[in-house]
Amino acid sequence: MTDWWRHEVIYQVYPRSFADSDGDGIGDLPGITSRLGYLRDLGVDGVWLSPFYPSPQADAGYDVADYRDVDPLFGTLADADALLARARELGLRVIFDLVPNHSSSAHVWFQAALAAAPGSPERARYLFRDGRGVDGAEAPNNWQSVFGGPAWTRVTESDGTPGQWYLHLFDSSQPDFDWTNPEVRAEFESVLQFWLDRGVAGFRVDVAHGLVKAAGLPDHPGVQHVLGGIGDGGELVPTNVSPYWDQDEVHEIYAEWRALVDSYGDPARILCAEAWVWPPERMARYLRDDEMHQAFAFDFLQSAWDAKALRADIEHDMAAMAPVGASCTWVLSNHDVVRHSSRLGLRQDQPRPHGVGPDDPQPDVALGLRRARAATMLMLALPGAAYLYQGEELGLPEHTTLPAEVRQDPAFIRTGGEAIGRDGCRVPIPWDGDAPAYGFSPSGATWLPQPPHWGEYAVSAQSAVAGSTLELYRSVLRLRREYALGQGTLTWVDLGDDVVAFRNGDLLVVVNLGSTPVVLEDDATVLVRSDLGEVGESGGAGEVSEPGVVGEAGEGDVEVADARGQLRVVPTDTAVWARVPSA
Repeated sequence: MTDWWRHEVIYQVYPRSFADSDGDGIGDLPGITSRLGYLRDLGVDGVWLSPFYPSPQADAGYDVADYRDVDPLFGTLADADALLARARELGLRVIFDLVPNHSSSAHVWFQAALAAAPGSPERARYLFRDGRGVDGAEAPNNWQSVFGGPAWTRVTESDGTPGQWYLHLFDSSQPDFDWTNPEVRAEFESVLQFWLDRGVAGFRVDVAHGLVKAAGLPDHPGVQHVLGGIGDGGELVPTNVSPYWDQDEVHEIYAEWRALVDSYGDPARILCAEAWVWPPERMARYLRDDEMHQAFAFDFLQSAWDAKALRADIEHDMAAMAPVGASCTWVLSNHDVVRHSSRLGLRQDQPRPHGVGPDDPQPDVALGLRRARAATMLMLALPGAAYLYQGEELGLPEHTTLPAEVRQDPAFIRTGGEAIGRDGCRVPIPWDGDAPAYGFSPSGATWLPQPPHWGEYAVSAQSAVAGSTLELYRSVLRLRREYALGQGTLTWVDLGDDVVAFRNGDLLVVVNLGSTPVVLEDDATVLVRSDLGEVGESGGAGEVSEPGVVGEAGEGDVEVADARGQLRVVPTDTAVWARVPSA
């Protein structure tokens, strides 16, 4: 069986913000299908689709009411089949999102549970419990929702009296399943089969570390955090200290799932874990050869723009995966975090924000994009797999000035705006700078407003433009495939404390995070630079005519004798890929 998951690049599509075919302002499956050729030409190997299932959309589809159908917002089941068929024609794999920790409160199972009595089989599918205190008026324990506020909601029983409480680690409209119940396990195996039979290449598993809760549902012993790994003093502690994250019993579930997906033979179908787990050694347990195939390296995503920190996170991740024979899965942006083109333009001495609003410190747009281009070149040169988030190939920044009245993230709503939330990274992407909604929707409607400068980032504005972020991504993805970087090995090269440098086969990768320019050896032939794009043997798109000036290198540039030497100068916040003689 081919191990394609170990090295391929997958592009995340957030359906409501990718392409709208019918003009209602919400992206849909036919819109995605119409743009699959663009993704093939970009150079990715596959596509991961965030949820499109029937849902009240209380959490943008992560509140699933029916796991075996398509929400009319996004199309029909026939549209899903058409998308899968077109992807096969183009040689693209398709991964669907699966949300097993919780359902929507509109799911038929939960509606049946509300109508049933305490202790009934219907309630046993979820985590209903009696309350504490006088008349059960207090929540069963002290657990807090990831979206803010208590993780428990009390129901009114059929006779009108205050009744039991149900657990929801996220919004109250997202009740958690009880994964100790065999009926729940059987249901999700059936859901997996339903989509596997239709031709999906696998599943990204939402909140993969959260399905199982500690027996007896004890109080949380410390500071509660989305990662579950923060101590009273702010230090990182193992995630499983939390009674609702990373419990050992979760691995039994994934062993069963692995056996199921393996039964489909070649080509392999895969499971990818969204598991916010620390330390990486605990993450590795999800990647044993009888469990998941992939798990995102979130500590890499969260790493500071610092050479020592980045190198340490890369080393730690790779070392943790080695004992279980797993490859790393790298990622810099997704639908849950501030886009890295903006995140890297913020002050690095401040905590990572959960969204950026108009009243918050604003990122340095130019600096953020410069660092983002370099960070992407670092990521895509690493051995292992990688995931891209829609629009990052355009250099899209976070939309940081969305007004409160248009925001829809339940984290923003439940915290009264204390947590800005994720809307800023979910704004519909621009395709055509001169079209309504920048080509996202034929009507000009968008479910979230696009910023007025979106046109400069549009695909139409960057295609075939030397040095554009889009062309940089196309070049880097082509070279990654040509040099088989995902299947390679990493050997560190010491070029100073402020530089991340390594060899991967015949490629030298240098990322300068310091203030002093780095000059490569004469035997290095630069192929692509984050500040210029593809260079080529004779300069190509990146050739410069004025000695001593390298793109917009900024402070610390040095003059060199000729253009070829000039290309070997790596200024601050810049990445270079260069071909070097075999070691």
